[in-house]
Amino acid sequence: MPNDVRDLPASHDGLYRFLGGSPLTVAFRLILLSILVGVVLAAIGFDPWNILHSIRMLFQRLWDLGFDAVNWLWRYFLLGAVIVIPIWLLSRLFGAPRGR
Repeated sequence: MPNDVRDLPASHDGLYRFLGGSPLTVAFRLILLSILVGVVLAAIGFDPWNILHSIRMLFQRLWDLGFDAVNWLWRYFLLGAVIVIPIWLLSRLFGAPRGR
């Protein structure tokens, strides 16, 4: 065994492997990602001090939004139907007869 030298792992290799990189780089990435996720969560109404209430309010708003969308769609349907249905009915009544 001439000059058999084993590469011993450095003392911090296990830490680097566990973290996925150097501790400073990993900390910077985690801070940046936390800020970005925080901005997104704040945009949809989450509050970090009362997260359970925020989640409940999010689902309540989504539920209300769903019914508001149905209400909005129904109102536009009725508004259009006031014009479209009578015109369609008149065109069917007074239109040229179609041969079969």
